[in-house]
Amino acid sequence: MNFNRPFILASKSPRRQQLLKDAGYQFEVLTKEVDESFPDELNPKDVAAYLSRKKADAFSEDINDAVLITADTVVKVGNTILNKPADENEAYDMLTLLNNSSHEVITGFTIKDKSKQITKSCTTLVHFRNLDEDEIWYYIKNYKPFDKAGAYGIQEWIGMVGIDNIEGSYFNVVGLPIHAIVEELKEFNQ
Repeated sequence: MNFNRPFILASKSPRRQQLLKDAGYQFEVLTKEVDESFPDELNPKDVAAYLSRKKADAFSEDINDAVLITADTVVKVGNTILNKPADENEAYDMLTLLNNSSHEVITGFTIKDKSKQITKSCTTLVHFRNLDEDEIWYYIKNYKPFDKAGAYGIQEWIGMVGIDNIEGSYFNVVGLPIHAIVEELKEFNQ
């Protein structure tokens, strides 16, 4: 992909990095620890965009003439946000909650340079079939999904055998709605 400006992805996620590489972009990866808390009164559908913007703000002094992308993905069940599980038991609780039901995966992203900023989000509806307890524990023990919102990766075993339907972008569930990013980056490629 022909992009004429220095480009920074502010994410440790190997999935986000791979998606941008696969889309043809060359970029630098920069990371910072950013507090991922959000106001209790914030509408759950707005959490991912809020956190993406918060991450972008942390890099305001670092971007110079570059274009920065930040992102955050959350899993929303009703009005409950599932972030990354702390341990096996929390992963089990999350996957049990998601089991045999539908939930939303929301990825917020921010694209920013010194003169402008765009923050948007994409939502995908995901449905898990009924998984038995052995299948859930197999996934947790073998894939250790502690770095993933909602305790799962759609691109892993559980996505192949447990997810029977999605409405929306698959890549959004992986962690980056690449179709939307590519479209918005056109505004910054001047």
